[in-house]
Amino acid sequence: MIYEVEGDILKSGAAAIAHGVAPDDDFHSGLALALREQWPAMYKDFRHFCHTHSPHIGQAWSWGGAGGTRIVALLTQEPAKDKNDHPGKAKLSAVNHALRELRRMVETEGLASIALPRVATGVGGLDWTEVKPLIEHHLGDLPIPVYLYTVFHPGVQATEPTV
Repeated sequence: MIYEVEGDILKSGAAAIAHGVAPDDDFHSGLALALREQWPAMYKDFRHFCHTHSPHIGQAWSWGGAGGTRIVALLTQEPAKDKNDHPGKAKLSAVNHALRELRRMVETEGLASIALPRVATGVGGLDWTEVKPLIEHHLGDLPIPVYLYTVFHPGVQATEPTV
């Protein structure tokens, strides 16, 4: 079941936090930057994964840290054209494929809950009215809570209903 909540996703009690990025992303803005600052090992492991596997948009990558922290990077944006450039915009087709991968991870790994921001609508540049139906399609019938952080309030813990 999807629950729309307001607050700071970094304070979520969900079993995993998913967010959209590009392959080889440097995590220099938005939620990605906040995740990089809170879990520097996650960022280092993501960069290593990208250098060794050359992932493509539409894939998902999962990281597990100490204390049970789980972060899922949804590769929704085009990679930067060169080392000094910024990642490209997100593509709806990539969001669709990455959400399918996320669902597979939830089911395979038995995640008890997941939290997502408005994926691919910030730096990714997509329209929320196009992304939200994809989230509902891929995650809406999961038997776990899916917390969709639709409004960001820094430092505020959202009320996350339980099933």
